[in-house]
Amino acid sequence: MADDDYDGVDMGYEDEPPEPEIEDGMEEEQENNNEDGPDDIMGDAEEKEQETVERPRKTTKYMTKYERARILGTRALQISMNAPVMVELEGETDPLEIAMKELRERKIPFTIRRYLPDGSYEDWGVDELIVEDSWKRQVGGN
Repeated sequence: MADDDYDGVDMGYEDEPPEPEIEDGMEEEQENNNEDGPDDIMGDAEEKEQETVERPRKTTKYMTKYERARILGTRALQISMNAPVMVELEGETDPLEIAMKELRERKIPFTIRRYLPDGSYEDWGVDELIVEDSWKRQVGGN
């Protein structure tokens, strides 16, 4: 009974639908429309970025131990998956050691987003933050 309902109906799964034919005049109109649209959108995005940078920041300029741990872990994982290394290697093969070297030289291209209680947030680049090397104190370094 259910098969009888669909005997004469083509479900359209076997064949691809034909491509719509584009006339010569239509191609030029589409190209012009695409050029006008993104410029307006890009201008708005640039203005918003400038507004966020100009505001004074409320959070501290020191990187927390939790941010440091997450950055080192994430970057070490990327390096272990053959991501390009941002520093000169001097015999280092351990991804975590390479990530620490990148952090010391401020070469990690990450942005930290800190959420505030009112729902807003602040973005900090890793190169903007002050990093305390607690591991040096543990090892007995300077």
